[in-house]
Amino acid sequence: QAQAAGTLNSPPPTVMVPVSVLKHPGNEGLCLKEQKRVWFADGILPNGEVADTTKLTSGSKKSSVDLSPVSPVLQESQMVRNPDENSDVSSVEVPLQESENAEHMSDVKLHTPTSVDVVKPVVACYSDYRLLSIIEKCVCKAGSLFSEDDGLAPIIVAHGGQEGETLIEDNPAHSQVMQLLEEERSDPLTFILNANLLANVKLVTYLSKKCWCFSTNGLHSVGQAEVVILLLCLPCEDAFPKDIFKLFLNIYQDAAKGKHIENLGNFTFNESFLGSKDHGGFLFVAPTFQLLDDLPLPENPFLFGILIQKLEVPWAKVFPIRLTLRLGAEYNVYPCPLMSIRHRKSLFGETGHTVMNLLADLRNYQYSIPFVDGLVIHMEMGKSTINLPEWRYSEIVKIMKSSNEHVISMGASLSTEADSHLVCVQNDDGVYQTQANSFTGNPRKVTGASFVVFNGALKASSGYLAKSSIVEDGLMVQITRDTMDALRQALQEKKDFDIPCGKADACESREYVNICWTSGKADVNKGVTSPVDGKSLHGMQCVKMLQEMEFETDGKLVRCTEIFYLPKEQGAHGSSISATCLQFAKEIATACSAGLCPHLRTLKTRGMNKLGLRVSTNADIVEYQMGSGGQLLPQHYLNDLDSALIPVIHGGNLDTSSLPLEMEFVFFIIENLI
Repeated sequence: QAQAAGTLNSPPPTVMVPVSVLKHPGNEGLCLKEQKRVWFADGILPNGEVADTTKLTSGSKKSSVDLSPVSPVLQESQMVRNPDENSDVSSVEVPLQESENAEHMSDVKLHTPTSVDVVKPVVACYSDYRLLSIIEKCVCKAGSLFSEDDGLAPIIVAHGGQEGETLIEDNPAHSQVMQLLEEERSDPLTFILNANLLANVKLVTYLSKKCWCFSTNGLHSVGQAEVVILLLCLPCEDAFPKDIFKLFLNIYQDAAKGKHIENLGNFTFNESFLGSKDHGGFLFVAPTFQLLDDLPLPENPFLFGILIQKLEVPWAKVFPIRLTLRLGAEYNVYPCPLMSIRHRKSLFGETGHTVMNLLADLRNYQYSIPFVDGLVIHMEMGKSTINLPEWRYSEIVKIMKSSNEHVISMGASLSTEADSHLVCVQNDDGVYQTQANSFTGNPRKVTGASFVVFNGALKASSGYLAKSSIVEDGLMVQITRDTMDALRQALQEKKDFDIPCGKADACESREYVNICWTSGKADVNKGVTSPVDGKSLHGMQCVKMLQEMEFETDGKLVRCTEIFYLPKEQGAHGSSISATCLQFAKEIATACSAGLCPHLRTLKTRGMNKLGLRVSTNADIVEYQMGSGGQLLPQHYLNDLDSALIPVIHGGNLDTSSLPLEMEFVFFIIENLI
C-alpha cells in the first residue's frame, strides 16, 4: 500500500490472507491459523520482502471511489489539508450559524482556534455528532456542567465562522433561555451537559398541543441509543423542566458503565421528579407508526421516553408491552403515545389477580415471562398464527428447555403487520379486562397478542383435541401431554406445527393454532448507517462492547461501542455470534484502538470523532476498511493500524464453519471526563 499520504482516491486499505487449498494427508479440514499468510495489497510482506503475488487469490477490487461514495456533508467542506498531514492541529473551522439571539447573551465567551489550514468539517445540523468536536476547548472536562440548584447548562450560541470562532454562554439566565425558546427558531437550543453530551431543546406543537422536545446528542459514544423526551407543557408554564437534564446525565453515566437501555427498557427513580413523587420513571420505546413530523430528532438509533407513574413501574419492569399498549388505548394512539404527561392518573393500580402472577414476579422483579424479539402472534377468524423468527432459534430452544414440563410461555413483540392489538385494562375494581386498540379505526382483520402460553395439562378424556382462548392480552393454548411432547420435538427440529382446537367429534367447527418458523433478516438497526461509506446496517445483528482496557492520549479516549455482524446464513439454527468469533472481534477492537491512539487529537479536531472499521473474512481472504463520515481514512493514518491489526488478523483462530463473516466496529473519540 505504497500510496501518497492523504490521497482521497487511494485504493481501500486491504489485508489479504490467502489460505492454501492443498490438503495434507490425513487433514481434510482447513486450519486458518496455521495456513494463512499476510501480504499488503501491493505485494509486500510484513518483513519488507516481495511476496510471490501469483499465489494471491485473484479477484476484482473496487477503488475507494466505488466503495465509498462521497458524503454530501464532506463534499461541501472541500477537505482542505495542511501540507504536513501528520502534524497535530488544534482547530477546526465550520460555517457560522448566524444567531439573531446573540444580543440576549450577557456573558458570551469567544473561543478562536489558532490554526485554520486544516480540514474543515461541516456540522450539518444540531444532531451531527461532529458538533462535539468543536466544543472540546470551550468547556471544562467535568462530568456534569449542569447545576441542579440555581442554574442551567452552558449553551452554544454559534459555532464556526470564517476565523473558526465558537460562541458559548457559560451561565445563561433562566429568563434569557425562556425568551430564546419562545422565539420562532428553526433549530433547537443546544445545551452542553458535559464535553461528550449535548441536549437539544425546542418548544414544538405536536398533535395540536404545545410540548417541550428534549433530545440528546452524544449517548451513541457510550453505546446507548439517543433519547427523546416529548413533554406536554403545563398551562402557563414559565419554569424550565431541567430535571430532564439530570435524567440524561444519569443515562449517560449508566451507559458508560455498560448498563444500556433498549427498546421497552425503563429507568426508574425514587425521589421527586418534575414536581411530583408520583412520577416513577420512564418507559422507552422505539417509534413505529406514530407521527414524527417537525420534531427535532437525533440520529438513529433513538428511543422515546414516556413518563410513567409509580404504580405502573411493576409493569414497566416485568411486562412492558402491556403498559405500552395500555397507554395507547388510553390516549387513542396506536400502538402508544410518544408524549409524556405530568400528574396524570395511573393506568394500573395494585396488582391484584392476573395471569401474570403465574408467569412473572411483580413484587421483587426476580423473573418474568421470557420475551422473544421478533416473535409475533396474529389472530384471525378461525385461526391463530405464532410466527417464530429463525434467527432466534437458539433462544427459543433455550426457553423451551428451561420451561416447566407442562408449560411453555413466551412474550411477543408488537407486530407491524397486524392492524390492531389486544389491550389489557384494569378497571376501578381492580379486575383485568380485554379490549383491542386499532391502528386504522377500520374493522379488525388481524389482531396481535402480547404473549402465548402452551399448557399441557389438558386431559385426553376431556373430549377436546385442544382449546385456545384469549386471556387478558395474550393467547392461552391448552393441549394434551402427547401434543406437548410433539410440540417440543417440532421446536427442537425447527419444524412448523399445527394444533387443531375443538371437540374431537366436531370436525367442521375446529379452529387452528399454527406455529410457523419465519425466515428473513432481523428487523433491527433500522436507519443505522456505516461510518465507513454510508452503507445501511439494517438487519445486521449487533453486540454491545465494553472494553476492558482504556486507550487514552492527550486526555482523549477511543472506545469501541458496538460490533455489527452478518452471520454466514441468515436463518441458520444459531445466528448469534459464536464465542470464537466474539473473542476474535474483541482482539480486533483492542488492536484498532491501540493503532488509533497516536492520532486521537488530530482525528477529533478534524471532525472524525466517529469512525467505522469493517472486517470481511472468508476462507481465502481477510480485508478491512476504515472511515469516518462516509469517507475512507487517508493513508497515513493506516500505517499504525496495519502494524496493530495485521498480527491479530494473522493470529486469529477462526473456525472455517463460521465463515464468511462480515463485522463492522464503531469507535468514538471522546474526552476523558474528571
